[in-house]
Amino acid sequence: MKFERTAGVLLHPTSLPGPYGIGDLGPAAYCWVDWLAGTGCRLWQVLPLGPTGYGDSPYQCFSAFAGNPYLISPEFLLRDNLLHSNDLIEKLDFDPQKVDFGTLIPWKLNLLERAFIRFSSSVSLSASTGSAWQLKTDFDSFCADNASWLNDYSLFMAIKEAHGGGSWDGWPELLRKRDPAALEKARKTLANSIMRFTFYQFVFFRQWDALHEYAHQKGLSIIGDIPIFVANDSSDVWSHPDLFFLDGDLKPTVVAGVPPDYFSPTGQMWGNPLYRWEMHKSTGYQWWIERLSAILELVDIVRIDHFRGFAGYWEIPAGNPTAEIGRWIPGPGADFFNTVCSSLGTELPIIAEDLGVITHDVTALRDQFALPGMKVFQFGFSGPDNPFLPHSYPQNCVVYTGTHDNDTSRGWYESAPENEKDFARRYLQIDGLDFARDLIRAAWSSTAIFAIAPLQDFLGLGTEARFNYPSRLGGNWEWRTNELALSGELQGKIKELNWLYQR
Repeated sequence: MKFERTAGVLLHPTSLPGPYGIGDLGPAAYCWVDWLAGTGCRLWQVLPLGPTGYGDSPYQCFSAFAGNPYLISPEFLLRDNLLHSNDLIEKLDFDPQKVDFGTLIPWKLNLLERAFIRFSSSVSLSASTGSAWQLKTDFDSFCADNASWLNDYSLFMAIKEAHGGGSWDGWPELLRKRDPAALEKARKTLANSIMRFTFYQFVFFRQWDALHEYAHQKGLSIIGDIPIFVANDSSDVWSHPDLFFLDGDLKPTVVAGVPPDYFSPTGQMWGNPLYRWEMHKSTGYQWWIERLSAILELVDIVRIDHFRGFAGYWEIPAGNPTAEIGRWIPGPGADFFNTVCSSLGTELPIIAEDLGVITHDVTALRDQFALPGMKVFQFGFSGPDNPFLPHSYPQNCVVYTGTHDNDTSRGWYESAPENEKDFARRYLQIDGLDFARDLIRAAWSSTAIFAIAPLQDFLGLGTEARFNYPSRLGGNWEWRTNELALSGELQGKIKELNWLYQR
């Protein structure tokens, strides 16, 4: 797809300010959209929006289709008469600077359950009219429109809850293997729980769709994120085991990761089950087309994480302790994208995350479909021949000062080897006193079609504001901003950059 030169900010909704322990889709999100539109930026980039589980990672979700209920706004539940003002009196003393998931999750789930009880009570009244009737009508329409994934997801979550939250591969065999009689019994005994999880999805999409439309009204497009692989503990794998490499007991036989490289001597073991691409092909890639269609209802542009997996992926035998032993397997390649184009349109609004060890077949696939790749500026300071430096950028690419997986730009500079810091100062012709600002300016002045920076870099924050450490368990995805950070002064500076460099 041919994009227009513009710029944007990377900020996940969980990082928005607000009084309820986590950024959400409520009033603060609308204030953020107003502020961002006032900078002259036309892009807001988010991470995956799915329901998170162990580790709180948006890249390991219980569904590739569902939304994260922790993002639901309590204030909008109150507005829709799904909560009473007394329900919000018990707000905990949340840390405004970070998300404490251990404290937040039980509080938020309790609040959402109260909203569900109120919803159930209001729509069960035979004489219900007005807003309650409209809400029930909207709910029924949502259920019908999303039945292809919603029914399995809500059943999956209800069974999971009934079994203490454990992964589905530890459920009783009949449920694990989707015995029809066992599933029908679960639907009856867990009917209320199934309805509750369905309600959470209805509210999430209701609030997100309204925010998305508001962003459009303000001239913004939203860039979403789709991980190429899905979590093993997901309704997707449980409901479509034939699409993945699983054994007779529904355990993965091979898993995803990347081989050893300069940054990781043992590689990265992700553990996601791998696709049976021949099975996907035999269905016309139906599951994938449904997945892409669903994400394009949520956002305007999609960044595909680990794009190289469509050209070739690293297959690791399940049970291996590291990713050192494995093999490269060809991906579905051009056949996949040709099929997707035939179904969804020839101009795909896709950004290809083409980082890591990239071979010719990956770049050929990316260029065949004219997909912009990624350039992470922080990676560029090893020397003048580094492809992440702006003088080597093609126009059809997206430059980032850094991503959610990197240190902040200031944090990078403060901890980088002295030879890289010296080269960075010489390349940018700076003194290094405000490295993040200077990196943003150089990215904005580049030929890249999109220039994007995390909000942390605009704020000049250090390592304390880093969002994720890919190799660290716990302590990730917690950072939040506050209302005071989104100042008129900063807004004016970004607007000036966008004017100077015609973004």
